[in-house]
Amino acid sequence: MSERIDKLREKSFKAVPSISAERARIITRFYRENEGKYSPCMMRALSFMALCRDKTIWIGKEELIVGERGPAPKVVPTFPELTCHTLEDLHTLEKREKVNYRLERDVLEVYEQEIIPYWSGRTMREKIFSHVPGEWKSAYEAGMFTEFMEQRAPGHTTLDDLIYRKGMLDLKADIDQALFGLDFLNDCQATEKLESLRAMSTACDAAIVFAERHADLAAELAVQEQDPVRKQELEEISRICRRVPAHAPRNFREALQMYWFVHLGTITELNGWDSMNPGHLDQHLYPFYKADLEKGILDREQAKELLGCLWIKFNNHPAPPKVGVTAAESGTYNDFTNINLGGLKSDGSDGVNDLSYLLLEVIDEIHLLQPGCNVQISRKTPDHFLREACRVIRKGYGYPSVFNADVVVAEQVRAGKSVEDARSGGTSGCIETGCFGKEAYILTGYLNVPKILELVLNRGTDPLSGKQLGPDTGDPEGFSGFDELYSAFEAQLNYIVDLKVRVNQYIEQMFARYMPAPFLSAVIRDCIENGRDYYNGGPRYNTNYIQCCGIGTVTDSLASLKKHVFESGSVSMGEMLEALAADFKEREPFRLELVNRTPKFGNDEDYADSIMEKVYDSLFRTIDGRPNTKGGQYHLNMLSTTCHVYFGTKLGATPDGRTAGFPESDGTSPSHGADRNGPTAVCMSLGKMDQVKSGGTLLNQRFLPDVLKGAAGLVKLSQLIRGYFRMEGHHIQFNVVGTATLQAAQENPEDYRDLLVRVAGYSDYFCDLTPDLQAEIMMRTAQEEF
Repeated sequence: MSERIDKLREKSFKAVPSISAERARIITRFYRENEGKYSPCMMRALSFMALCRDKTIWIGKEELIVGERGPAPKVVPTFPELTCHTLEDLHTLEKREKVNYRLERDVLEVYEQEIIPYWSGRTMREKIFSHVPGEWKSAYEAGMFTEFMEQRAPGHTTLDDLIYRKGMLDLKADIDQALFGLDFLNDCQATEKLESLRAMSTACDAAIVFAERHADLAAELAVQEQDPVRKQELEEISRICRRVPAHAPRNFREALQMYWFVHLGTITELNGWDSMNPGHLDQHLYPFYKADLEKGILDREQAKELLGCLWIKFNNHPAPPKVGVTAAESGTYNDFTNINLGGLKSDGSDGVNDLSYLLLEVIDEIHLLQPGCNVQISRKTPDHFLREACRVIRKGYGYPSVFNADVVVAEQVRAGKSVEDARSGGTSGCIETGCFGKEAYILTGYLNVPKILELVLNRGTDPLSGKQLGPDTGDPEGFSGFDELYSAFEAQLNYIVDLKVRVNQYIEQMFARYMPAPFLSAVIRDCIENGRDYYNGGPRYNTNYIQCCGIGTVTDSLASLKKHVFESGSVSMGEMLEALAADFKEREPFRLELVNRTPKFGNDEDYADSIMEKVYDSLFRTIDGRPNTKGGQYHLNMLSTTCHVYFGTKLGATPDGRTAGFPESDGTSPSHGADRNGPTAVCMSLGKMDQVKSGGTLLNQRFLPDVLKGAAGLVKLSQLIRGYFRMEGHHIQFNVVGTATLQAAQENPEDYRDLLVRVAGYSDYFCDLTPDLQAEIMMRTAQEEF
């Protein structure tokens, strides 16, 4: 790292996240003064203008890329129009043992006197929960599923190269052309489109105002600056901010600042789940990088320093504080930006370039919490690039994760996208597949698949809450065989997914009507041409995902029932149900029999793996292809993030020998300790899952550092990845850390403050994780050999 990056990194690393009421105050004042005067989309655009015009502008010492969402680095705004935190919420966030937020007294005063009184009864969250049916709320509270949009705006959002080709003034010209083409005679939606387009134009103006304010501040600071070097830097910052985002960037540094202003605009406008993602950053920036090198106005080290400045900007933006169930299952500062490196170009050629390698160096040297990074590996990707990625992975940061670019393309083509658009897409957030810059791909929440089996075993009743959550599918003791049990499982699955989708449809229309995103819409292709908002079917493609959790747990549980109850008859269904109800208390030998004498998913054994395929096929048939309200469809992906820990607390003992409250299996990974035949067997088991039918799968693997030592270790790791991807695996990621290191970090956390580990589709500081999450990572099988 350069001296500048070293200083900026240290400041970012040590800064304590805190909550600011500034955004909440500005948005509240605007709504209070203008309520009822404008259409919802113009209200959003004009409130965005108020934010860009009135919020505090920050330019820190040493910075070359400028702009903060809050009034200073690591100062987090709130979004009361979506979720208005109570005073109790704010105190909870301040006092949490880990991942807490500093809270100044004036924030509490502003909330008590201004924010809460105005937004009470007006927030999106209250509107949603006041209309959901009682059976949905009961299932939600029981941990059958989660709902992302109950407190944050829909996501994901990932950009293509549009913003490097067009500035805000160019987009305004496109909007003017779309306005001119409105057909009020034959199009009954023309008036709605008129409002939406005008709102997009106003939002573009707001982004320009925001940049101009930075230009003015930089110019003022330059006048006061005594150091001639810094004075020149500030003058250059001022010049760049007058150029972008009003106009398209002309060089590498302008392109970086252009992206960052657009990023800030989208995450200031609304609090999307997850954060804005830049897509194929190496491919988008490479033409500028190459041209600047050829002109002699940039060298490799200067480019690396500028990229380091951008990396630190990402890290300066913790996730806005959550509430309720989401706070319980997602305690992290990480806002899930995920940068794609490598992959394919839209013409099908290899996407790796010199900037891809330079970005790997930045990842290696900075190793901060954010941004997340991945490498997209295709059959055309050079082995050298994969080896360089493995070299970084081996250092144990949890970055980069690894995706199969060929499968990512195939998944999108199967879902109806053109092959060219699919190639220019990739993954964002954790593992979710989408078409960059052209798609709204919305995560609707997690589905607790093992709990669906629990409903089967309890005739539709949740044993923890005592509530009837699903249909009565019959007395399990009367089931004639495994097929009848499985038919009951599918009946419960259909009911729960119907219930979830019915409310998802309502919620997404609520956002389309009341909480549009005009700035985001302006930078996503086809929204302007269609005259429709990002949340209202404006993008070229519109996809909803349901994330299915715990396939390892439910597979092993079904395998246990099939083998012990229906085949060998060594256990009666009554005995099994009694043991589960008692959480195996005073039945430890019985529990160990289930743990050790049941075929388990993840060992390349067809007995268990065939059940996994059966469950996966049921999930696919139940979810895939359901229409959403925007002309698109629902698909599934196999992602848990940290929700497998939360879902475990809502699940009683299971027939695989898992005790009540214990975490479920994560992603598509085997259950904890179930994979006993090494990493290759895990990959072979996962290779039997038709992952192309998904929108993403997640596989965690943990290695002891000694296994990957030397050149031979890199070769083995890269060969494991290539082998898995030949079986059409979607994704794999690695923790490379010994149990002794993790134990030492638990005992002396201050000595291990920068220890990053791979949690789910993201990395986090081990010492910031809850004790449950720390234990879950330590319980993952530590592979000692290939």
